[in-house]
Amino acid sequence: MLTWMQSQIYCQGSLLDTVQKSKIYSDDKTFVDMKQKKSSQEILSDFQTLMDSTNGSPSQEQIRNFVSEHFEEGKELVEWDPPDWQKSPPRLNSIRDPDLRSWAHYLNDMWKELARRVSDDVKENPDRYSLIAVPNPFIIPGGRFREYYYWDTYWILEGILICDMKDTARGIIDNFAHLVEELGLIPNGGRVYYVERSQPPMFVPMIHSYTTYVKPHEAHSIIKQHIDTMDKEFSFWMNNRTVVVEKNGKSYTFCRYYAPSSGPRPESYTDDIETAEYAPTEEARENIFYQIKSGAESGWDFSGRWFIKDGKNTGNLSNIQTQYIIPVDLNAFVYWNAKILCRFHSMLHNQKKAQYYCTKANEWLDAVTEVLWHDDVGMWLDYDILNNVRREYFYPSNVAPLWTGCYKKERISIDKILAYLKENKIDRYPGGIPTSLDFTGERWDYPNAWPPLQGIMIQGLQQTEHPRAMKYAHDLATTWIQSNYKSYKTDGFMYEKYDASAPGRKGGGGEYEVQTGFGWTNGVALQLLMSYGETLQATPTASNQTSRRSAKSRKQRRRRI
Repeated sequence: MLTWMQSQIYCQGSLLDTVQKSKIYSDDKTFVDMKQKKSSQEILSDFQTLMDSTNGSPSQEQIRNFVSEHFEEGKELVEWDPPDWQKSPPRLNSIRDPDLRSWAHYLNDMWKELARRVSDDVKENPDRYSLIAVPNPFIIPGGRFREYYYWDTYWILEGILICDMKDTARGIIDNFAHLVEELGLIPNGGRVYYVERSQPPMFVPMIHSYTTYVKPHEAHSIIKQHIDTMDKEFSFWMNNRTVVVEKNGKSYTFCRYYAPSSGPRPESYTDDIETAEYAPTEEARENIFYQIKSGAESGWDFSGRWFIKDGKNTGNLSNIQTQYIIPVDLNAFVYWNAKILCRFHSMLHNQKKAQYYCTKANEWLDAVTEVLWHDDVGMWLDYDILNNVRREYFYPSNVAPLWTGCYKKERISIDKILAYLKENKIDRYPGGIPTSLDFTGERWDYPNAWPPLQGIMIQGLQQTEHPRAMKYAHDLATTWIQSNYKSYKTDGFMYEKYDASAPGRKGGGGEYEVQTGFGWTNGVALQLLMSYGETLQATPTASNQTSRRSAKSRKQRRRRI
């Protein structure tokens, strides 16, 4: 694996730099996903010959010919027909509205469309591909994302479990366990150029979800099989992503996103070079690359959430400072991991390990409560350790502690949380919960609405069992499902993200065009249909149409440099 991380073709080096800067492809991901026709040694030798013969400045046409001679479109993945897929999963019958029920069957059909396995050629010639082979088939997100991704898979797994694809789900979990054992972490995605960064830690929650859909002996089996691997995944975050924050004379440990590796992201090479173009020094330029990769590790690539300029979330991508922000959601996830592992080790009678994780869970609960919860605001907020200030901005991730149970009932107020959401008019957006309230042009900002964040907020509010919070969750779920359904009926696709300001409109912005498919969108939709399928309708009634005020009519969006 060290060889992969140091690949002079897919990860770094003169060949990568020359090809990507030539812009022979509109998407930098195209080249680093190609298969080598020859060995790496032969290709690098031929490339040096090219550079020598052109005084280090080959033309675009010469580079294009070189790539054509030495690389080809990868055939690393093969379409796969999951044997446990069924045409009419019984759970879908609980959806009352016939149009929504028919749509749910379409979502179930999509699992077959997105199912892949690694080709035999990758297993026989792994050094000629950027794909990291795994033993079992899996579900891809869709569009340009033709490999497996870490946190996407949590919601994909939820969706296929709803559709009774337990064997497929078990195979996917086994794949991620394989990655932990081979690499020491689960990378951002299934390519060698992703190995030096991870994504939000959802492996342990995946196994927890699986255990809720299977019989007790099957649950016990998978926990016992992967308990050591879950420990290793948790240790990766403890050993590589923690930082201490001082508050009121006490020290609290948190996790942050931090992926320090040199150079631009191979799959977005020229974008990163452009972002760092005006950095005053080489050190400052490399720091931008670190922060960009750390932002990619968050899954929010990218958002003003990671910008720090003059102590605020202003500026542009060159102002990204991901490592200095303590994210509410990441630390809520870490608490959840520890809580689940405490339970799993208790089930296996590993009392010493169980106590370790119970202690960790309590430490994280204290830290999130003491540093990130703000009673005067009625919300958890990210924390800026560069300027030692809280981040006074709305993101759906602020509510993540409700989803993972990372809160003390006696310390927080559901009423204040609802007041905060009402004050920010979060339920008045006709296309879903916006990712932020700031227009930056980045993918993870206004007006985009992302499926996993809808699920986190809606399910978190629902789980409080507070009557008004549950009603608020139902209203948000109704808006999201009706918007998704409208888009599906109009365009015939499920998108990776949507526009919060208009129902049924696909999202936009960022480094590439909005993608279709789409794994986590389908999974979240199925989750909400299972939770609210007895009452949801496919189209708005006259009463709730008139009650909504279009977010487009509001002019409070802040444009930033």
